[in-house]
Amino acid sequence: MAPPLDTRRPFKRLAISDQQRRREISLQRQAQSRRDAQHQARCLASTVLSLQHQTTPEPESNIELELVPESEESGAPSQDLDVRHAAKLKGAEARKWFAKQLMLHEWMIDVPDRLSDDWYVFARPAGKRCFVVSTNGTTVSRQRNGSILHRFPSALPNGAKKRDGSGPNQSYCILDCIFHELDQTYYVIDMVCWRGYSLYDCAAEFRFFWLNSKLGETGACDPPSFYHKYRFSTVPVYNCDQNGLFSAYSGAVPYVKDGLLFYNKHAHYQTGNTPLALVWKDQNCSQYVIDTDNKGQVPTQQQVVLELQDDGKLVTSDDPPVVFGCLDSDFIQKSGLCSGNFLRFAISDGGLSFVDGKLVKADLHYLEKPNRARAFADSYSKIMFQHTVRHCPLKIDDLLASISSPDDQQNRPCDIEMVS
Repeated sequence: MAPPLDTRRPFKRLAISDQQRRREISLQRQAQSRRDAQHQARCLASTVLSLQHQTTPEPESNIELELVPESEESGAPSQDLDVRHAAKLKGAEARKWFAKQLMLHEWMIDVPDRLSDDWYVFARPAGKRCFVVSTNGTTVSRQRNGSILHRFPSALPNGAKKRDGSGPNQSYCILDCIFHELDQTYYVIDMVCWRGYSLYDCAAEFRFFWLNSKLGETGACDPPSFYHKYRFSTVPVYNCDQNGLFSAYSGAVPYVKDGLLFYNKHAHYQTGNTPLALVWKDQNCSQYVIDTDNKGQVPTQQQVVLELQDDGKLVTSDDPPVVFGCLDSDFIQKSGLCSGNFLRFAISDGGLSFVDGKLVKADLHYLEKPNRARAFADSYSKIMFQHTVRHCPLKIDDLLASISSPDDQQNRPCDIEMVS
């Protein structure tokens, strides 16, 4: 008989990932970027004051100060924040640009430290993940691969061509959403920009508060109308204590669930994969836990999609990428493959081998090229999550066991309820 569950004992598994170490590095980088930005602001202020004391004042219009773009302070390319220019891009160029803008959640391989103190949790709506941008009197949603999902009028700032209080012409808004097909609703899971104000370098704690405060003021959560084609809605977000985790896992929501999302409260919005936002699934909160093939069936062997590099290496979408294998030049030539191709493999009987928590060998069998609409290879965390689901899944009891009991949390703040 299995021993009774000890709710005070944190869950530990054999190391197959450095996810916790990368979480700590990401937070350290954020802190350093903030210090650099503060130092730059102080230097700029000191320079302006020195000029005022040392020189004769000149008309303000003759003084030009060149500021470092906000995105350079955060380490992101400057063009990543200029959505007004990107909105003018067309075709493949636009798809490529927008495909790089979403913050992509890693998959939970191990339970984060301080889960109950530093993390939020909410039920992820099933549907299409997308960026929603309102600017120049229209609203456009783009999927993960950068392709347009909808172009429509909305009540978001500058999201429709009508005279209202939506803000000046240069105002724009960027939301991270999931489009839920059944009720034709955009569920907003994060706010990136609001009325031209960038929230990239704001902590998730502030972004969620701002989202909950501002979205409803615009009428975006109202039922569809002539100038507002789709309804927007927020989701209930909880502190990740035992009560909050259980509510996200078992509580009723107006949409179909597709797993749980965990956000570190201190995480900035960074493009690409991040270990500070995690997705987790099991059969009780998601219809699709194990990946299916192109026929909708669960394959006998796990399948992975990797990117082929110039030297024949097969890598994940991570930065830096994780190498899973290598193809010889003869096979590449005979198969008509080239660098940059995404290739689908099955993990054969040899499986995955680890030494000291690092992948050292993967028994891969080449299958085919995946759908051309695909924009990314699989991430390492997704492959490992699918691997553990098949062999040793991380269960809801393991998550609850990593959180202290409610008796230890009497002084914790109330949950943040983000409801429209």
